[in-house]
Amino acid sequence: MPDILSEKLTIIFCGINPGLKSALDGHHFSGHSNRFWKVLCRAGFTPVEIAPQNDTDILKYGCGLTTAVARATSRADELSKDEFHAAIEQFGQKMERLKPACIAFLGKAAYSAFSGKKIINWGLQDEKFCGAAVWALPNPSGLNRGFTLVALTEYYRQLFNAISV
Repeated sequence: MPDILSEKLTIIFCGINPGLKSALDGHHFSGHSNRFWKVLCRAGFTPVEIAPQNDTDILKYGCGLTTAVARATSRADELSKDEFHAAIEQFGQKMERLKPACIAFLGKAAYSAFSGKKIINWGLQDEKFCGAAVWALPNPSGLNRGFTLVALTEYYRQLFNAISV
């Protein structure tokens, strides 16, 4: 999956890893049950819901996309701790070079592995990562049944409101 990034973005959304459908399509969050694009629009990040095949349009709104681990899986829990550990250095170098204002980890797994923290609350984190503010947001995957579309939108809207001040 190619990153969709540029320097000095307002926010970089960091998914855990690509799903199999996204990897096959070559576009972020293209799985039919993934709610990312819908949530992004409803939370205010984009004025229209971006179609996955137009995922590069996200750059127009000061946002970028990457993943913590490059390997595609059908479920994020198929990744090993070693895969996260192996990805930390490269991810950190990428963030140091691009200097985003904020990094939003979509799900707690990647941020936990990268930070070493065992307990992570949703929302703004106390520490920065490579100079960027860090947010932990629920994963928008359709497999994440613990969060309704309304709940996901509210968490993402909190981030949007915080960076839009």
